[in-house]
Amino acid sequence: MKKIYVGNLPFSTTEESLRDVFAEHGEVVSVAIITDRQTGQSRGFGFVEMANDDEATNAINALNESQLEGRTLTVNEARPKTNRAGGGGGGGGGGGGRGARW
Repeated sequence: MKKIYVGNLPFSTTEESLRDVFAEHGEVVSVAIITDRQTGQSRGFGFVEMANDDEATNAINALNESQLEGRTLTVNEARPKTNRAGGGGGGGGGGGGRGARW
């Protein structure tokens, strides 16, 4: 199986319509359009997983820079998810400086 990144999606695109686009090139295992947690609106990108690597490669070649509802798609093999650094809470902390007495 191969996972494909699809970027610059029109916000009106549904998972079903995206599945239909990729199904023209082979067997689609899953489709996920990424949405904003608070609003539920599409973030303009998603992922398609295809059963066969050759079919996935053909879909990437056929659909990258193609038009969907007036937008030029970015389609390529998805990169593995990486752990992003940072994002943790602020540092509270310890004494030191400014008049701290121990």
